[in-house]
Amino acid sequence: MTTAVNPSKPDSRTGADLYLHMYRRMLMIRLFEEQVNDLYTRALMPGLAHLYIGEEAVAVGVCEALRTDDYITSTHRGHGHCLAKGASVDLMFAELLGKEVGYCKGKGGSMHIADPATGNLGANAIVGGSTGIATGAAFSAQRLGTGQVAVCFFGEGALGQGVLYEVMNMAALWKLPVVYVCENNMYNEYTHFSETTAGDILARGPAFGVPSEAVDGQDVRAVYDVAKKLVERARAGDGPSLLLVNTYRYHGHHVGDVSREYYRSKQEEQQWKTERDPIRIMGDWLVSQGLADRAALDKLHGEVKAEIDHGVQFALAAPYPSPDKVDQDVYA
Repeated sequence: MTTAVNPSKPDSRTGADLYLHMYRRMLMIRLFEEQVNDLYTRALMPGLAHLYIGEEAVAVGVCEALRTDDYITSTHRGHGHCLAKGASVDLMFAELLGKEVGYCKGKGGSMHIADPATGNLGANAIVGGSTGIATGAAFSAQRLGTGQVAVCFFGEGALGQGVLYEVMNMAALWKLPVVYVCENNMYNEYTHFSETTAGDILARGPAFGVPSEAVDGQDVRAVYDVAKKLVERARAGDGPSLLLVNTYRYHGHHVGDVSREYYRSKQEEQQWKTERDPIRIMGDWLVSQGLADRAALDKLHGEVKAEIDHGVQFALAAPYPSPDKVDQDVYA
């Protein structure tokens, strides 16, 4: 399960460079997802699309604490995780549009993107399905002595899946280097998590002897600080941890979800967008600290937008897989 990449120090960026990089990466995810929304509504993208807009600080804050060769596993809402771990915008768009040059030759689509070169072991459409994969990767890293850490992203809906607790128990017994990151965006598809999740989410970790922490998922600096501590703890051989990240998805469960007005209010949405937007929070902080001015942030926005536009054109122009390859990469 090792990957042919050269590890880089998790603290290779510091100070202003680190904060501007995280701002840029969040902006890239936001503009990427806005373009995905456009492609999907124009019927240029097959399958389904689950947008990560509003949750950008989680993926960026956590992945910035990782080495290049560290592992991640993702979810059906995984575009942000992939991009935060270093995926190419061009190849991401190509995969979403079903093109042969995409990460999975156009056969995985939105919910099944993997990129071993960046340690991304794959998104997973099965709720909680990535938990076992991440734990297995951590076991591999421990046995091989590579010093790698695995991070498992999952939504609060996975708290009802038994596999999470089975692998958390195993990880605790064997002190595996894995961090379980629960992205609580408040809604399990169309239901508020309070109606489906009993008790205290953070209490689940200590039941297995797994240290647990919560953090504001709209503050990328806070996410990074806590994630860095937990990743370093895992890398030092002190075992797994659970990180609860409280965040919010701006759009519906998927692009075609037009019913969200029935399960949450427009006032709630607007409040998160205006008062708790992660990109705005970080941008305001950068300006207040004198690390950037509005003109510099606008310029950065233009640069990222150009990269996104190039990726779209690259994907649109790329060829589809040949029909004679339909039975390749199929295993029984």
